[in-house]
Amino acid sequence: MDGTGLPEIRSTCPYCGVGCGVLLRPDGQGGMEVKGDPAHPANRGKLCSKGSQLGQTLGLDDRLMSPRIGARSAGWDEALDLVAERFGDTIAKHGPDSVALYVSGQLLTEDYYVANKLAKGYFGTANIDTNSRLCMASTVAGHKRAFGTDTVPGTYDDLEEADLIVLTGSNLAWCHPVLYQRIIAARKKRGTKLVVIDPRRTASCDGADLHLAVAPGGDVALFNGLLNEVSLRGKIDHAFAENVTGLEEALVSAAGDDLSATGLGEAELRAFFDLWCGTEKVVTVFSQGVNQSTSGTDKVNAILNCHLATGRIGRVGMGPFSVTGQPNAMGGREVGGLANMLTCHLDLENAEHRATVQDFWTSPEMPEAAGLKAVDMFRAVGEGNIKALWIIHTNPAVSMPDADRVRDAIAGCDFVVVSDVTDRTDTARLADVLLPAAAWGEKSGTVTNSDRTISRQRAALPPPGEARPDWEIIAEVGRRMGWGAAFDFQSPAEIFREYAALSGLAARFGRDFDISALAELSDAEYDALAPVRWPVSATRSGGRFFGDGRFFTPDGKARMVPVSHRAPVSGLSDARPFRFNTGRVRDQWHTMTRTAKSPRLSAHLPEPFLEIHPKDARALGLKPAALVRVANDHGAAILRALVTDAVRPGQVFAPMHWTGETAPSARVDALVPGHVDPVSGQPESKAATVSVEPFEAAWYGFAVSSRDLSPKAEYWTRTRTDAGYRAELAGLTTPANWEDFARDLFDTGAEVQAVEDPTRGIHRFAFTVNGRLEAALFISREPAAITRDFLAGLVGTDAPAALSGRAPADMPDPGPTICSCFGVGLNTIVAAIEEHRLMSVDAIGAQLQAGTNCGSCRAELGALLEAHLRPQAAE
Repeated sequence: MDGTGLPEIRSTCPYCGVGCGVLLRPDGQGGMEVKGDPAHPANRGKLCSKGSQLGQTLGLDDRLMSPRIGARSAGWDEALDLVAERFGDTIAKHGPDSVALYVSGQLLTEDYYVANKLAKGYFGTANIDTNSRLCMASTVAGHKRAFGTDTVPGTYDDLEEADLIVLTGSNLAWCHPVLYQRIIAARKKRGTKLVVIDPRRTASCDGADLHLAVAPGGDVALFNGLLNEVSLRGKIDHAFAENVTGLEEALVSAAGDDLSATGLGEAELRAFFDLWCGTEKVVTVFSQGVNQSTSGTDKVNAILNCHLATGRIGRVGMGPFSVTGQPNAMGGREVGGLANMLTCHLDLENAEHRATVQDFWTSPEMPEAAGLKAVDMFRAVGEGNIKALWIIHTNPAVSMPDADRVRDAIAGCDFVVVSDVTDRTDTARLADVLLPAAAWGEKSGTVTNSDRTISRQRAALPPPGEARPDWEIIAEVGRRMGWGAAFDFQSPAEIFREYAALSGLAARFGRDFDISALAELSDAEYDALAPVRWPVSATRSGGRFFGDGRFFTPDGKARMVPVSHRAPVSGLSDARPFRFNTGRVRDQWHTMTRTAKSPRLSAHLPEPFLEIHPKDARALGLKPAALVRVANDHGAAILRALVTDAVRPGQVFAPMHWTGETAPSARVDALVPGHVDPVSGQPESKAATVSVEPFEAAWYGFAVSSRDLSPKAEYWTRTRTDAGYRAELAGLTTPANWEDFARDLFDTGAEVQAVEDPTRGIHRFAFTVNGRLEAALFISREPAAITRDFLAGLVGTDAPAALSGRAPADMPDPGPTICSCFGVGLNTIVAAIEEHRLMSVDAIGAQLQAGTNCGSCRAELGALLEAHLRPQAAE
């Protein structure tokens, strides 16, 4: 215990699928210290920048504290009675498939289980799907085609035992930094080779032995080329192939693919084939870049084919490895949270499986066919076929493809319930009923990470106001609809025991998922449960799958699936000449409901952007810091141009995090069409086609404020700072009076200082209260050349020089944040390099700590160092 007398609590980070253990120490005042758990097998005490700053995300300023019906507050009884009544009436009048649940990998496994039980067992509909459909559904489908079940064969330890690691469609350095650091440690210790396959040059390419800038959609052709080369070089493991069917058909299909579809040169292909064929201990890590495609399932099977043909699976240091993007994407898959699955990896369309689950639940009915997957679900909402919709812990009005149409569909639905921690999301604003849910740090249950390790999340803080855990909310609706016995849960431990017992029945059908040895845990044993990798049964515990050649298909053999290259559905044209890729940035998470609360996380890349190649920027006549309008038939976005050769000519990239709450013109999923993989139903989020043109603004602005602000302009983006907020603005129409504009922006009557030069289009205002800066606005005809990070730190201080827009000599400007873990800015790093003659990234870390925690900024540190040393070398 510390000085507050409050104990340290072991829990699990709520971000990506690495599943890092954390130690939580409440401060007794609603805050909490968060650090990595050295005893957790996933991270061994390490945390990434997001995990390190979890304490900054706990503020209650935007929390939903009580149920709401329409615009008014309501009690729980009234709200839950209304939900139960409307869902019950809708099912009675229009049938069970007129209702749907759309849930999230932010749910704990116990929450997920109760939601799935209510939908499939008691509503009688399979219309329950999850935002994991947008991330990992193609992996699920590929695993089932090859293995018979959705099984991840290996463990994180294989990353440290491999001699070659291939990252494909995965910017692991930014999206799963703790795993990436385990790889980097293995490279230093044992010389592990690293290949990165990605159309973009990302931080994961830093120091890689080979970067293959594959053409968008070229993955199947690449791995088919590898499979063909495996055969030609005599690398097929014929003994293991006795446990595999479809080998010959897959080889014929692979030989027929055209390697030109990869967009790679012969030397690059040869180097990759040499490494893969010449190295037995290979792990191929794949993620969204593979899955988010209309051929995502085929891409997964192309990878699996190479490992099955060579027997490089289920043994130490080798195998295909899917890494998940959400903390409980795996748990959701295990409970059957997808519309085409049953609990415990059972099959919805298998009559015996259905009967087993229905008998176990004693449920009145069970759907016999798959429900609507995410894209089709929201189309059905828009068409009026789904009349009651319950959305839990996700923001589909921003994150779904065709986001504008999805937003409009939700707005037009007869009855919409949203369970969330805040009412300030694009989706929550469309709800008929809002239900306040407990957040991370306030709820207890389990999550499963990417290598099948089940970990406890434990409550360290009480839920604020009237917020409740999700399982409790869902179960209460079930009770109010007349199914009291089935949903009479009193704790997460009770739910977990039921779920574990059902897994034992599933195992009798030859399923892989079995945690039946945990079905008799007492409440105390559940509370104390240490991380454990499934299966956990009377006959088996943890470990790898398939090294023994036994699979979960009817004949016990793996299936190699013949696949062929298919181009992305959206074709390039003169009107839409750019291939549009979307993804994540290092320090933000999904639609920023949590991470945007952290000033430190918001400081690294505070504005939505579009990466565009210098050649394309020149052709478009883009000026430095220009804004661009990106558009197609589905939507449009305004983004800041980031000119970089990290993307190839004709390709552009934008992050998907910004929303109507933080940058309404930068909702990039409005540009993504709803094309899906025919097997998995997963949307193609990385291959839309768009036009790009300069956004010809009449004026540009930058603002800082001690209070929240909602600008009125065609373009704006708002970011949290330590002292309040900062915002970028741009508009097409010049206001008649800039001071009036500023006062309206800040909603202030404070004293103002102004510097204006209308002939040059310069207008600067500083508002002070009792001599301290409350807000400031800088307007110009071009993007303002001011020290933004320095100005953001002046709010709340006596700042007589604020209107200069520059840091005075006696007040050093740290510059834009590079290392979010320790808050180290660019100017601080450059100064240290020069003053201390630093010659390596490790030397920067020793001097400033930058890059010594999660390491995800090391690529940027290396680029800064190279830029500084290059002129010296030329002298």
